[in-house]
Amino acid sequence: MTTTTTETPPGESGNGSSRRAWLREHSELGVCVMLLALGALVLTDALTMDVEIAQRGPIGPKTVPIAVGIGLLVVAVILAIDVLRGGRGEAEGGEDIDLSEPADWRTVLLLAGVFLGAAVLIEPLGFPIAGALLFWGAAYALGSRHLDRDPLIAAGISLITYVVFNNLLGVPLPGGPLMGVL
Repeated sequence: MTTTTTETPPGESGNGSSRRAWLREHSELGVCVMLLALGALVLTDALTMDVEIAQRGPIGPKTVPIAVGIGLLVVAVILAIDVLRGGRGEAEGGEDIDLSEPADWRTVLLLAGVFLGAAVLIEPLGFPIAGALLFWGAAYALGSRHLDRDPLIAAGISLITYVVFNNLLGVPLPGGPLMGVL
């Protein structure tokens, strides 16, 4: 008596553990799906952009987002093909990262709070003040404890960024209470 065994493909009903094993071996497909969705979002946003007023030449504000969206779609397809053909990314070795240690959620939550706070404060306080709080808060969340130096550096970076974008590049940023001064 001869018995033959056949593997059930992941899409068909059968052993649930083989399906999980296949998904675990091809987990990089999740990155492909994310890149595909992001590329579609960028392309949709770029193609529905109203730019008649801002168009000044043959290359307008839609060019770069369209190129980025197409690039994301191409990378997603190439990566999916590579993963399905057996390609696998190398495990992170990290030079100074101990992968056995848990994530530092305090730092992650502090950074998220700083970013959300800056997003809420940018309109009433303006970019120079909200940006200074963002840079100072990010430095503090990442471990810098120089309370005499960090606020000054953050204020300088924020002011330089405001002047470069607002005055030199022509990208209007909210000035807030400092609008008349700057």
